[in-house]
Amino acid sequence: MHGPEFIRANTKLLPVPLAPEICLHLAEESLPIWRKTEEELGLINVPPPYWAFAWAGGQALARYILDNSVAVAGAHVLDLGSGSGLTAIAAMRAGARRVLAADIDALALAAIDLNAAANSVAVEATREDLLAAMPNDVGRGFDVVLVGDLFYERTLADRVLVYIESARANGADILVGDPRRSYFPKERFRQVMEYAVPVTRELEDAEIKRAAVWRLAA
Repeated sequence: MHGPEFIRANTKLLPVPLAPEICLHLAEESLPIWRKTEEELGLINVPPPYWAFAWAGGQALARYILDNSVAVAGAHVLDLGSGSGLTAIAAMRAGARRVLAADIDALALAAIDLNAAANSVAVEATREDLLAAMPNDVGRGFDVVLVGDLFYERTLADRVLVYIESARANGADILVGDPRRSYFPKERFRQVMEYAVPVTRELEDAEIKRAAVWRLAA
């Protein structure tokens, strides 16, 4: 079974709770699809299928973009660690000129394509590990960099912070959606907006998660 068929068979096209104008192919439970992902790829201990869920930070960032289209209208936008493509889709819906969704998970790229089509927008996607780029090249060609829920692991959080600080130095505006996860360096950001986000207790520690949109300080 190829990526798109696997996603269609194991998810449902559902509205995003905080941004119901966007529908995504979402899993209703985490463990079954995680196991099926291992079977699909023929591997064990694969990373969780982050692309199959609408995480709190991504929902907050999508809501902010949809309500404040001036943040991305006419812009070249990078959605880093895109997952389902939620914030990339929101940016296109809000009038971005071009959006590149980046994720190193092959199934995420398939999900991004399916979700973009379901919402009648065109989103480019890449599996390239952009975090490995040289500092002088980071963010080149992008006016805005979006980051949703990438500060959950120390090593990843450190790499993301280096990347977005380089992108900021190269002229990009950095918007992050995050519910103050363990490794989120909030002292480097200023809060723009906060939301009460409906989530599932299976994935989070509450059914309503406080998540904010943050801008990386100059």
